[in-house]
Amino acid sequence: MRKQTLLLSLLLLFGVDTAWCQQPAKKPNVIVLTDIEADPDDTQSLIRFLLYSNQWNVEGLIATTSIHQKLTVAPESIARVLEAYKRVLLYLTIHDPGFPMTDVLMAKIKSGLPVYGMAGVGKGKDSPGSDWIVNILERPDNDPVWFSVWGGPNTLAQALWKIKEEKQPAEAARIFKKVRVYTISDQDDSGPWIRKNFPDIFYVVTPGYNYTNATWLGMAFPSPGSNTEVTSNKWLAENIQQGHGPLGAAYPDVAYGMEGDTPAFLNLIDNGLSDPEHPNFGGWGGRYEYYLPAFTDSNVGPFKRANWPKDEPETRPIWTNASDSVLSALDKKVHFGNRETIWRWREEYQNDFAARICWTSKDFTACNHPPIPKLDHGDKLTVKSGEQFYLSAKGSKDPDGDSMSYYWFCYPEAGTYRGTVSFRPYAPNLYRLPVTAPVVKKAETLHFILKVSDKGSPALTRYKRVIVTVEP
Repeated sequence: MRKQTLLLSLLLLFGVDTAWCQQPAKKPNVIVLTDIEADPDDTQSLIRFLLYSNQWNVEGLIATTSIHQKLTVAPESIARVLEAYKRVLLYLTIHDPGFPMTDVLMAKIKSGLPVYGMAGVGKGKDSPGSDWIVNILERPDNDPVWFSVWGGPNTLAQALWKIKEEKQPAEAARIFKKVRVYTISDQDDSGPWIRKNFPDIFYVVTPGYNYTNATWLGMAFPSPGSNTEVTSNKWLAENIQQGHGPLGAAYPDVAYGMEGDTPAFLNLIDNGLSDPEHPNFGGWGGRYEYYLPAFTDSNVGPFKRANWPKDEPETRPIWTNASDSVLSALDKKVHFGNRETIWRWREEYQNDFAARICWTSKDFTACNHPPIPKLDHGDKLTVKSGEQFYLSAKGSKDPDGDSMSYYWFCYPEAGTYRGTVSFRPYAPNLYRLPVTAPVVKKAETLHFILKVSDKGSPALTRYKRVIVTVEP
């Protein structure tokens, strides 16, 4: 605490606006389950995860198996990344005092069993990883615990099995209400088992063992209209890997795809856009809706594999694929699909990544920091059908003194109203924007997103969301 107080005092002494780095009252609790070493992308995702570890309580870093790595877990590979993190931690705390100490993180590295899927679930299947999860979940508080699952979730499945077996039903139900799972796709047969046997658990997933229809592909995979330059090997070499300190140097080259697991935590980043409890609002990690998906055989297309487990119908609603319409700045065409819910933000989350890597090797004045958007009104408004009202970003500022740009847009898929909303007269950089509410016959909701971008290098963006209820 003394170190953090001293740092903030020095920032104030040199006239730096510290509002951007104030920690939220309650950080989300996060446990990562990773089949690290199955693919270099887990190491890539872990490096990005650690660069935002000032924004959450890292409760566990658990090495697991997956369909791609059935008999091996690699906790030592997590530790190796933490050693690189240790070398840059002093620089990171210059930019934000909330980063966790390396020894604290090292103590939270655990392992699941080196077995595949449901072979690791049941009596006598406990592991240091599953025991650790049980200890975290059985704490007396009711704060959510987010499981960011990058491989197979059988270590979590074992913890849930044990809780159900050993706890009284009321206590088990209390614990299960805390569980929030985001697994990018099914990477072993324990994921479908969790969804069937724990129907009340919050679960975000593109179901199936094949990835052709997965939302997370929007992270980096080429899609019509998406910016592929900022996820290219050339961009990564210039902006992350080379000349950006030990943590950037530890970022491995892309093998199959860049950071397919990263969407499992992107919506936890406190950037003003996403609300993790409402995946249907959308954010850097994508947008998802709650429904019972129709059964499809996922083992088709370019990811088809022989002898993989067969898909089964879902037995209850889950948070899963949703689609956005996005006008691409590159080809000037409208693209529609679930990958669009992620790649629409690609330049922004990649620029943010590049800025964070800068923090690991340079002092405060040599790096860019995100702007601080403000609203001149509440984030929830109620207006009448056809009424004109104003959206205002008055008071927004930048900690580095950079010039800023403003952009307001309506995010129709996040609300209930699907018609056109009038912004006339409209200009692209108005911080105070006149809006005419649509004429409605029943109450409708509109989600307006404010994007405030600075003109630093790289340009950084932060957001505010205003939910407007239009009454007849």
